[in-house]
Amino acid sequence: MFYQTRIPAVEPADPISALVALTPSESKRVIAKGVAALPEVKRAMERGLIVVGRGTTNAFVVEELTGEKIENKSHYAAGFIVDGELSATPVVSLIPVVVLRDGKRVGIAPSDALRDFGEKDVSIKGASAVDADGNVAVCAASPESGTIGGILPTVLARRSYLIAPVGLEKLVPSVPQACDAAGVFHFRYSTGLPVALVPMPNALAVTEVQAFEVLTGAKAVAIAAGGVAGSEGTIVLSLTGKAGQIEKAMALVQAIKGEPSVGRPAARVTPAAASFEYDAMEQWKVQAVDAKWHIPSGIAR
Repeated sequence: MFYQTRIPAVEPADPISALVALTPSESKRVIAKGVAALPEVKRAMERGLIVVGRGTTNAFVVEELTGEKIENKSHYAAGFIVDGELSATPVVSLIPVVVLRDGKRVGIAPSDALRDFGEKDVSIKGASAVDADGNVAVCAASPESGTIGGILPTVLARRSYLIAPVGLEKLVPSVPQACDAAGVFHFRYSTGLPVALVPMPNALAVTEVQAFEVLTGAKAVAIAAGGVAGSEGTIVLSLTGKAGQIEKAMALVQAIKGEPSVGRPAARVTPAAASFEYDAMEQWKVQAVDAKWHIPSGIAR
């Protein structure tokens, strides 16, 4: 579901509006600022655990929470789309997942942190898809559902917070339908790594809409998307609020305008899909070897 911001209704005589276009990287910055401002996250920063899981948007979240700079944010993601293909970061190139206790970095594995989770602790996990109902899901090439597979059992059983920063560039018609149409071993051919789409049933989705509402009080509505010449994936938002809210929103927009695009990863696990004649399993096996996954006997042949 979408994170509930509880923004009070604007009286008909009060509102003014602004039209804002955000590139994907600008959206990621706004969303990251919004996540850092959530009451649940601020509480855990004061007293609690936060695990900032993998994802390029989450690299922005790390920067907002710690003040540290991540130079190549692609290396904070296990997987990505580059050169028009699905691929993954080689294990040796991955930046370690950030764990915070009481707002300070601690050098423990995410799995160890999750073992210590309570009801008020926070797991922040990027997503690959969101729909109009606020359902979210994440791509996983791992046959054990990737990093989300290690998170869901804990946060579900303990009612911990699972927050999913996700840009509206990833909007799909139906997340349940999309999940049903994918699977690691489902595809014969693939332009890049074959993946499952793993649902995150208890996640609170934070898009540009929720971020603007949390940060400024302005109501945001997505009205268009697209772009050319480096602006592909741009989201157009209509912002409505009182004068002070819109002025605050525009100050935020001016501050993040020109955010650099997420850099190209230094390496990808698999070469171009054409070199495998688009065979899905041959590509997947390269990733499985790199990540030391078990290859089922029926796939190994």
